[in-house]
Amino acid sequence: MKLNVLLLPGDGIGVEVTSEAAKVLRHVADAFGHQVSTREGLLGGVAIHKTGNPFPDETRELALNADATLLGAVGLPEFDHAPPDKRPERGLLGIRKALGVYANLRPVRSYRALLDSSPLKNELVDGADMIIVRELTGGLYYGTPRGISGNGAEERAVNTMTYTRPEIERVAHMAFQLARKRRKKVTSVDKSNVLENSQLWRRVVSEVAGEYPDVALDHILVDNCAMQLVLSPKRFDVVLTENLFGDILSDEGAVLAGSIGMLPSASLGAKKASGARIGLYEPVHGSAPDIAGQNKANPLGAIGSVAAMLEYSFGLSEDAQSVYGAVEEVLNSGCVTADLKPKGKPATTSEVGDAVCEALSARAASA
Repeated sequence: MKLNVLLLPGDGIGVEVTSEAAKVLRHVADAFGHQVSTREGLLGGVAIHKTGNPFPDETRELALNADATLLGAVGLPEFDHAPPDKRPERGLLGIRKALGVYANLRPVRSYRALLDSSPLKNELVDGADMIIVRELTGGLYYGTPRGISGNGAEERAVNTMTYTRPEIERVAHMAFQLARKRRKKVTSVDKSNVLENSQLWRRVVSEVAGEYPDVALDHILVDNCAMQLVLSPKRFDVVLTENLFGDILSDEGAVLAGSIGMLPSASLGAKKASGARIGLYEPVHGSAPDIAGQNKANPLGAIGSVAAMLEYSFGLSEDAQSVYGAVEEVLNSGCVTADLKPKGKPATTSEVGDAVCEALSARAASA
């Protein structure tokens, strides 16, 4: 199979983790007999520096012509006080909209080798395995009107949370279809006791559930969900929620995995004529400029995003499982970066990437 992939390293540690993820992608492609064609583009702060635009037109064209896109991270402190349209994060929102990726999948699972890395008690974390499905193109991040106006005592800011029935339906179908391949349970998160937006959300999700009689559905308010994620994480299988709530809750999932550097994500849209599903793949972590360029960053979230790409965009489940298995072997070996609190000397970013490639080679040789 030919894999046409766009690489967007972005800012900070995005450059380092994307390099290791691309190395693993090429390695697994060689092992399974695929062809990988990659191009590289600009997004975020680096794009502002070089073009004045966080999402240049050239990057838009590259993304639309690729089968899948692998992103590192965006964001730099120097832009913290820039106008909204000149911030690196606007590039991320722009590419999501351009690709039409409406469902963000964030798998969160605990690994036995990392139980002690979580601040939670081992017995709470051990066995936790969920996917948070976040609606990605609606809600507060995209609703209008929005902006800051006025001066002095009259200065005010407005953001608008808005959802349509079709937006809720399509992401709900994604969640129920995923649940059918897992433990057949969807938990829908909202704030329906306060927000009319959430009242529509709950009603539409309940209607969609009627098409999946084999999948159990329960509803939970977002504040209770945030608490249950740390009190009883094993109760969750597929967690379905809107854009803002999903952004917050999925980062909370880092306490289960031991480090936010462990979390991959997949943002999915429609299928292309080639049969590949449009996808934007990225680790959940940010650009971490304080450690950028020091070969310290954990690349496993980015490598996990490659596995998700193989599974969701290209339908290569066996290849994806091989990457997941190699990651687990590396974790068991103790070859991990400092954020995972290794017993010995921390490994570097590139050493972890090399170790995953070596584990993939060993698995291929024994197959």
